[in-house]
Amino acid sequence: MSLPGSAPKMAERQQNGEERDEGFEILDLAEARRRGWLKDMFPKDLSAKSVGTQIAVGGVSGWCAGYLFSKVGKLAATAVGGGFLLLQIANHAGYVKINWKRVEKDMEKYKKEIGKQAEKAYPDVAQILQQAKTFMQENMVVAGGFAGGFLIGLAS
Repeated sequence: MSLPGSAPKMAERQQNGEERDEGFEILDLAEARRRGWLKDMFPKDLSAKSVGTQIAVGGVSGWCAGYLFSKVGKLAATAVGGGFLLLQIANHAGYVKINWKRVEKDMEKYKKEIGKQAEKAYPDVAQILQQAKTFMQENMVVAGGFAGGFLIGLAS
């Protein structure tokens, strides 16, 4: 339902160019994957920037990564360590009896199985690691700033 006089106003706005349909941007994810995600993360001419800018970008991104890593790492370490502690207490009290040789054998078997499945599911991991290595070699200043920021982030 339109208000009286609204259709002429809309037509007038369209003629003046005030109201237009905006199209959608189409993202080609296959093209982005071929270019490499690491290069898209940083500006293309970052190595052409000043040393201070490179250190700042590396330091800030490293601090963010280190801070998140420390928070998530502490939580994961607490959960895993607490689980092992409870298991050891239960073993010492006689509630459970653990066959550690069998645990070790099963862990080796599952480690190999998971490794094979990971190679099938993620064949691009070697390519991603090579891209990261190349990026670090080309942007040594940024990588140094990242390492310093990461250590500061771990400490905070």
